[in-house]
Amino acid sequence: MTKPIEPTVVLITRAGMGHAEPELQQKLIKTWLMVTEASGHLPEVICFYADGVKLAVGDSPVLEELKRWEAVGVHLILCKTCLDHFGLTDEAAVGVVGGMGDIVAAQQMAAKVITL
Repeated sequence: MTKPIEPTVVLITRAGMGHAEPELQQKLIKTWLMVTEASGHLPEVICFYADGVKLAVGDSPVLEELKRWEAVGVHLILCKTCLDHFGLTDEAAVGVVGGMGDIVAAQQMAAKVITL
């Protein structure tokens, strides 16, 4: 896997991808992560907020992928307010817990922002 090559920020706001039943959403986000990883063009930052924080906790179906991405330098930011809201603060398994200021700063420094 290659290191991130462009200042792209991906916003993940759902516990999956798309508007479908949860099982399909999780399959889609896993596929997106795998295809993106295989392309060698990783984003510099992924911000998880709202239901998206559920993908960064211990029972996430994409935890292995996120750990690999983090290991090669993709910065993962988890919304503290969202983790607190869902009672998941102690279950964060990857990334750093940050605030909305961290998410806004990442967006403002990005050349491109993609929302999934």
